[in-house]
Amino acid sequence: MNAHGEWMVLDPASRNWLASRFKGNVSFNKPMSKHTYFRVGGPADAYVAPESIEDLIALVNRLRQRRIPCRVIGDGSNLLVKDCGIRGVVIVLTKCLNKITQTAAGDGDVVVDAMAGVRMRTLCDFSIARGLEGMNFALGIPGTVGGAIMMNAGTFYGSVENVLDSIKVLTPTGQMENIGKEKLVFGYRKLSWNNEKNDADSVQAVIMEGRFSLRLSDPEKLKREAEVILEKRRKTQPVDFPSAGCFFKNPASGKTAGELIELAGLKGRKIGGAEISTKHANFIINQGNASSADILALMELVQDTVSKAFGVKLETEVKIVGQ
Repeated sequence: MNAHGEWMVLDPASRNWLASRFKGNVSFNKPMSKHTYFRVGGPADAYVAPESIEDLIALVNRLRQRRIPCRVIGDGSNLLVKDCGIRGVVIVLTKCLNKITQTAAGDGDVVVDAMAGVRMRTLCDFSIARGLEGMNFALGIPGTVGGAIMMNAGTFYGSVENVLDSIKVLTPTGQMENIGKEKLVFGYRKLSWNNEKNDADSVQAVIMEGRFSLRLSDPEKLKREAEVILEKRRKTQPVDFPSAGCFFKNPASGKTAGELIELAGLKGRKIGGAEISTKHANFIINQGNASSADILALMELVQDTVSKAFGVKLETEVKIVGQ
C-alpha cells in the first residue's frame, strides 16, 4: 500500500512471499494466452493456483492487507485479456475447489454442492451419470462452476438461475458466508448480491461453492437429451476455433445479436487473425495468430456497424480485462 492508500502493483516483498508460499503453484509474468479460450492476452504479474482452501484464504488476506489488485478468472472461457496483460495477481481455483457432493432432499429432489473450481462439463457429466435432471441446459458451456454462477450462464434450454439454490463466498475480510437465493439478484449474464465487491480489480468476494437443486430422472433419458444438445452445438457453433463463446449479449427485444451482425453483412469479416465466424455471427474466432487488439478492433467494428444500421448498441457478454 502506498502513502495514499491506493491499490498498487505487485511489490518485491509480496513477490517473494508468493514464491515461498506457493512454490510450483505460482508463475510470474505468465502469458494469459495460455489460460484463456481465446488464446490471446499479455502477461499477468503473478498467476496463482492455490492447492487448499487455507492457501486461498491466506492469499486473499495478504492481497487485501497490502492492497494488491487481484482477479479470479475461473477457466478463462469468457475472458478477453488485453495484449498489455493484467497487473497484480490472477487466482485460479481449479486445484483447491474441485469437489462435488450429492445429498437427497426428499420427494425426488437432490441437492448437489459443486465447488467453484469444478468444470461445468464435469458437473453435467456427474449429474447425467447419477440420473439428476436440471443441468443438461449447461452442456457445451465451457469454464468452471464459479464463472458460470457469476455470469448466470445459460443457453436456449435454461440458465444457472433455474437450478441454483445458494452460494458460499469468501468475503474480502476472509470470512465464509452462505447467501440464499432470496438474496441473489439474477440478470442477463450477471449475478449480484449486497456489497460483494468494490472496484473492478480490488480483492473481491470469491465464490467458493454453488448449491444446485436437481431432480431424480432416468440416466439414459438424460444421455439421449445430451447427445441432441451437443450435436446441435457442433452444427451451429465454430467449436474448432479458439473463441470465448457468444461475444455480445442479445438485445432485450427484437433480433438476436447474431442475426443483427449477419444482417449488417459482417459475417466472415476479418481484422488481422480475428474473424467473425461464418458459422455463427455472434462468435469472434481466433484463426491462430490473432492478437487481443485484433479482436477488440473487430468488436468495435461490429458495434459501430450495427448501431448505424439498426440503432442497437450491442453490449459485450465477454469480459474484457487488462490495463
